[in-house]
Amino acid sequence: MNILEKYKTVRSRSEYICAPLKTEDYVVQPVVDVSPPKWHLGHTTWFFETFILMPNAPGYTEFDPQYNFVFNSYYESVGARVIRTDRGNLSRPSVEDVMKYRRHVDTAMEKFLAAPMEEDLEALMVLGLNHEEQHQELLYTDIKYILGHNPLMPPYDPGRQATAAPGADAHWVSMPEGIYSIGHHGKSFCFDNELGRHQVYLAPYAISSAPVTNAEYLEFINAGGYTDFRHWHAEGWDWVKTNHITAPMYWYLIDDNWHQYTWSGLQPLELDAPVCHVSYYEASAYAAWKGLRLPTEFEWEAAADKFPWGQRWEWTESAYLPYPGFRKAPGAIGEYNGKFMVNQMVLRGGSEVTPPEHSRKTYRNFFHAPLRWQFTGIRLAKN
Repeated sequence: MNILEKYKTVRSRSEYICAPLKTEDYVVQPVVDVSPPKWHLGHTTWFFETFILMPNAPGYTEFDPQYNFVFNSYYESVGARVIRTDRGNLSRPSVEDVMKYRRHVDTAMEKFLAAPMEEDLEALMVLGLNHEEQHQELLYTDIKYILGHNPLMPPYDPGRQATAAPGADAHWVSMPEGIYSIGHHGKSFCFDNELGRHQVYLAPYAISSAPVTNAEYLEFINAGGYTDFRHWHAEGWDWVKTNHITAPMYWYLIDDNWHQYTWSGLQPLELDAPVCHVSYYEASAYAAWKGLRLPTEFEWEAAADKFPWGQRWEWTESAYLPYPGFRKAPGAIGEYNGKFMVNQMVLRGGSEVTPPEHSRKTYRNFFHAPLRWQFTGIRLAKN
């Protein structure tokens, strides 16, 4: 697939994800971590307009000069922007206007991509496509939060089934003591936080071949896991008490039976499915209750070829830090990952809403410890 075909494929997928929505759904922002779908569609378009077309396409006409303020996310070097908490206040531009914006930029991009380009510019294009794929996963997670926190709990798509397969019987994968190479290698695309391939020493350990299931996590709940401080980090225990947490996000106990919000609306809990929408605090507490632990990101990557993965983003015991020799790129693109390397935990794997070909064993996802609106799960390890 050439770059133009890839561009068309990626761009159409974003709109496909939004196709089941009503106009009102595009504007809602229930919490700060969730962005309105309309904003995602505009922001990903802004990326191509700002970093590809305006500096490189002679004669390109900017769609609307105000959109830089509206759709810039966190790029300080590109100018002022609407603060994240205010994205839900953007009744204008309308959904119709955002779609016109996408058509305007797509028309210019398709003309631009028909001609050969320099290697550096093509690398920036590939980054832009991967950036939109990241937002496609965010679209799914944000849409689920928007609809799942609507009092009516409407289905996103009644005919859609979760693609996560039932959990297989877990066994322990033993890994010997040794020196392991960590990080991306080769010429295929990766994000800058994966670069700096280096070696790490790992003591002998074992890692589960399968993620924790809903049935297994339910045992933790029934054993009083959310009421026993001994399993929790102090910060996690404060989070549980302050927010009255008693189960994973989207779980509801109705007439003594557990249900969960799904793409099809509220449904009985699927016991065999991998547990989902848990925070790092919950993942760590569950592991402690089992007398086990979470793997480090290095243990996870070293063993990744020995078990199936990709149904859930899996919390690790590793803080999100730069690899040896990490360097931020010059200019706005340098703001992509490095500025977030503080107070976050690494997740590995992928999820049922990760776009095709957008996961690899070196991919380093990262979130703050209490967050759980993403498709996050648990894989256990032991010494």
